[in-house]
Parts: sequence; structure tokens; C-alpha cells
Amino acid sequence: MRTEGAGAGGHDLRHHGDAEVRDDGSALVDLAVNVRADTPPAWLREVIARSLDSLASYPDGRAARAAVAARHGLPVERVLLTAGAAEAFVLLARALKVRRPVVVHPQFTEPEAALRDAGHTVDRVLLREEDGFRLDPSLVPEDADLVVIGNPTNPTSVLHPAAAVAGLARPGRVLVVDEAFMDAVPGEREALAGRTDVPGLVVLRSLTKTWGLAGLRIGYVLASPEVIAELERAQPLWPVSTPALAAARACVSPRGLAEAEAAARRGAAERAHLVAALSAFAGHGLRVVEPPEGPFVLIRVPGATAIRHRLRTLGYAVRRGDTFPGLDGDHLRLAVRDPATVTAFTEALRTALPAPPR
Repeated sequence: MRTEGAGAGGHDLRHHGDAEVRDDGSALVDLAVNVRADTPPAWLREVIARSLDSLASYPDGRAARAAVAARHGLPVERVLLTAGAAEAFVLLARALKVRRPVVVHPQFTEPEAALRDAGHTVDRVLLREEDGFRLDPSLVPEDADLVVIGNPTNPTSVLHPAAAVAGLARPGRVLVVDEAFMDAVPGEREALAGRTDVPGLVVLRSLTKTWGLAGLRIGYVLASPEVIAELERAQPLWPVSTPALAAARACVSPRGLAEAEAAARRGAAERAHLVAALSAFAGHGLRVVEPPEGPFVLIRVPGATAIRHRLRTLGYAVRRGDTFPGLDGDHLRLAVRDPATVTAFTEALRTALPAPPR
């Protein structure tokens, strides 16, 4: 692990997986976006549809906020609903007065982009591939007063131990943990959501990944009442729409939580199938970052850029890795899909890969 200074380093922090499937990529099989396929389910669509009868009224988030608070065993003063986790990153960057923010990479790039847009100078801690992109809390600068880390981390799919992440907490430091994919981990092991014993802890959650609600924009922040109040003051009025509020209540209901857990267990089996299929290409120099714990896997393969372009001609979109600080042009991220899709994809990959070295 090493610390990198404030420069952006030439990385396109605003590039996201959806760019791979827009415009001429819209007909491709999507392994670039980490949203669960075949979502939202019919029952959730019906909940959202019923909420449309209330569109003439301004959104009232009290019931949804209370439902999220109850789901995590917290008072409502510790919950803020947001238009997706992306809004939360912007609020944190604009509302909090910090001197030395540090972002632990490789990870989702929007937190750093939001901090830079708000005028902050951002330092990076780059986790090393040879260490499996694992976290060593002692290597984060002691004077960092804002630390951002994902868990499980996008794009590495590493699930850090909760104790290691909590070990980043310090008096006078805000510790932001992006748990957007934690509900895709069976049992949500290593989660910090709901903890009140970690000083300065801010946990972000998204309901768009597991439930296929990226177009609806719904997420939330869990933090101390003081931090929540600061973020709320920076929010515009009525930031979350009525349909999104209805979806939030449904997703954290007993039915929603049970379905999410079932989806997480199914996704773990599908991920194992994907990793096993990829192991057949070890002779081509392809390596999976293991053990993956999110609904996606990170691979390293020589010539990944050319391979990604060849896959597009074969009908498949995958996520380039070189826009993530700490990764390079030999990295690709693959979303976990059902076994039939994976089987078809691996046949395309076999065609796209150059001949293995002799």
C-alpha cells in the first residue's frame, strides 16, 4: 500500500460502467454494470406503480426514514435518505469541513470526484495487488480527518474485515464506509451499518444494485445525529421522490430483506460458477482477484483493452479497469450473471483472447 498525492493521475474519475452500454452498446449483453439482472421484481414494480397516485403531493420521507432506521436498529436522527449513494458523496464533500481527506483505492471513483469538485485536495492510499488489495489500517495517514473506503470494494470485490475497517476510526476523523454492495454479501458479514460504537462512522447504503433501481435513485446515510443534521442542511428540499420513498420502504421490509438475502446466496453461487469458468483461461495469463465477495469480479489479463474491444464485436460489454486509481489497462471488471450467460460469455472470451504463449 502506498500514499499518492493530490493529482488526479490521468484517471477518468467520471467514467462508470453504464458508459459501456449506452448508445451503440445498448444491444450488448451487459457484464459492465453491477446492477442485478431481471430487477426490479414484479411485486416491487407494483409498489412503485401504486405510489404514482400520490405524485400531486410533495414527497414525505418520514415513513421511509423510520423504516430504514428500524431495519438497522437506529433512531431516525441517525438516518438520511438520499437520491442514491452518489448524492451522499456530494453532500459529504460540500457539508463537512475537513483538511486532509484520503480515499482508499482502488474503489468507486465518485467520492474522490465529489471531493475534488468541492475544492478539496485529495490524497490517495493505493492498495497493492500483490497484497490482494487488502487493507492495513496502519498505513492510512494519522492526520487524515476524512477517510473513504468501500466494503465490499468496487471494483476489486474484496470484503475487508469489519474490525480492520473500524480500526481506521480516530477521534476527530470522519470514517466513510461505502456499503453499497453489502446487501449482496450473504448475512452481510463484516457490515458496520447499525454500529454506534465507532467514532466518526458514516455508512452509505444503496438500494439500486440489488433491486435494479438505478434509474429511481435511492440510498441512505447512517451517521451520528450531528453529521446527519449537517448533511440535511446541505440537501435541497424534497430530494427523494415519492416513488423512491415507496421503494425504500418495500426494500427494507421483512419481505424485501428476505428476498435480498436469497438473492445474495444465489449470487454467491453464480459468482463461484463465473470464477470456475475463468480458471480455464489461466494459460492465457488471466487471473482473478480472489476471493471475490461482491456481485462482480476483477480480473487481470494481458492486452485487456484489445480483448474488451473484441468482446464488444462478439456482443458483450465488460468494464474497463484503467479508470480506477491503482489499476491499469490489463484489468477488467465482470458483473456476475446467471450460469447460462456466463457459459455463453466464456465462449466469446475464448474467441477474444489471443493464443496462449507457448
